Amino acid sequence: MTHRPPAPSADTAALPRRLADAYVDELIGLDPVTATLLGAEKGAESLPDYSPAGQAARADLARRTLERLAAAEELPGADSVPERRCARLLRERLTAQLSMYEAGEGMREVNTIDSPVQQVRRVFTLMPTEGERDWEVIGRRMRAVPAALEGYRAALAEGMDRGLPAGPRQVTAVVGQLTQWMEGGSGGWFAGFAAGGPPGLRPELAEAASQATRSLAALRDWLSGVYAPAVVGAPEVVGRERYARFSRLWTGADLDLDEAYAYGWSEFHRLLAEMRAEADRVLPGATSPWAALAWADEHGERITGVAETRRWLQALMDEAIEALDGTHFELAERIKRVESCIAPEGSVAAPYYTQPSEDFSRPGRTWLPTLGHTSFAAHDLVSTWYHEGVPGHHLQRAQWLHVAGELSRYQTTVGRISANCEGWALYAERLMDELGFLGTAERRLGYLDQQMMRAVRVVVDIGMHLELAIPADSPFRPGERWTPERALEFFGRYSSRPEDFVESEVMRYLGWPAQAIGYKLGERAWLRGRAAAQRRHGTRFDAKAWHMAALSLGSLGLDDLVTELSTL
Repeated sequence: MTHRPPAPSADTAALPRRLADAYVDELIGLDPVTATLLGAEKGAESLPDYSPAGQAARADLARRTLERLAAAEELPGADSVPERRCARLLRERLTAQLSMYEAGEGMREVNTIDSPVQQVRRVFTLMPTEGERDWEVIGRRMRAVPAALEGYRAALAEGMDRGLPAGPRQVTAVVGQLTQWMEGGSGGWFAGFAAGGPPGLRPELAEAASQATRSLAALRDWLSGVYAPAVVGAPEVVGRERYARFSRLWTGADLDLDEAYAYGWSEFHRLLAEMRAEADRVLPGATSPWAALAWADEHGERITGVAETRRWLQALMDEAIEALDGTHFELAERIKRVESCIAPEGSVAAPYYTQPSEDFSRPGRTWLPTLGHTSFAAHDLVSTWYHEGVPGHHLQRAQWLHVAGELSRYQTTVGRISANCEGWALYAERLMDELGFLGTAERRLGYLDQQMMRAVRVVVDIGMHLELAIPADSPFRPGERWTPERALEFFGRYSSRPEDFVESEVMRYLGWPAQAIGYKLGERAWLRGRAAAQRRHGTRFDAKAWHMAALSLGSLGLDDLVTELSTL
């Protein structure tokens, strides 16, 4: 059974928290992918309408909800802290989303991470597969793939007509993804997934998978034969005006982009100095931190075997829960369940997390893309799994669901703000360093390398999209202006990541503007909030109580987050 807040009484039914939850109920009727993410059965056999009409329907819902919200805020009781906090989030989120819709961003949405083509495939990995009924639902949803992708194609076609092109590199990359999904394994990704169904349903599932795969081919051929030629020469970067919209969407704040760019550079310089000192402990006399990491890759701690790596990561999260529960956190039993998984073939290069269903019947899961590798350096995994799993994404997002009855369904699910969550996860990495969990110089250098990557993201993402100048004190091309090619060179020089990962990252920044800056800027917000709370409480500051109160706030934009954390 789905875990929801208690039914509202008559005199509170229209207050902001209940209005926000009513919005969620209406949204999942229009967006079955979101319904599956939440663990709701509604729409499990269908997929979203990605066409212009479908996008318009979701925008109309947002407008109606904003109108209702204005009335709700006039009701008695609407001025309480919980109601005001929810109302503020709901207004900010819907306004940011409508800004994207009105600018036509959904008509040019092509990227390698989370555009409709990835959503359509990923949703199947979140569906129950225990019994025949589950697989019957999967088969019917597979038969919905062609219509969903045709709606998406219609949106891109309208975007072309309106002069709203996607970036050419994104188109090429998505064509490559579609090809991989069609050709991977035996008959493609959908065929491979369907093969896991019960024997009696396999012929029906195979036919549904074949239909889905043919629709991938149709979209790929249209993208490569019609769309790609039409967007040749279109800009790869979005410019300041569009970037401001994207940054609002991802951070929930109106950023000073030039200040954020300067902050990214300051963190780059700080981390570079710290990495050089730590590198000398890993490999005395190392020419650079990345030379020391390369040495660690070959001679340091490694885990061999995909299955063994999955088990090792599971043990890492289990050990973190055991060590942190009761000391720095107070965890409910259902939050203590988190699963380590191997990402399906054709995923992006970076690890990721998927949250539990609302009733916790599906646990939170971390996903490792192997990219064909069978051996993995521990220094690259430890802080990453503190980020993706425990105490990072899993503790925050599972705690949100656990306290949904005290907040609202909206605040703990679809109202999620990326920079809040990514900022907490990066703060979690730092917390584990502060608590001494990175017990070797090798692991700590790996952690600093992760931090450096997030600082580089701020510099590259803002610099590239705004085509800013590289500062005079930079060790890399001072005075020149950012381009995607310079971003690749810079990232490759100041990262331990292999070339394919670097290319995937820069492609991500081009297709998902401003998402990647939320890690460092979000961490800064969490640190500022904690520091303010420590100053206020002095020696009475209780880290465990503060962490649990902070994780129970629900979603907040970065400006509101600092304010709220400071008062805890």
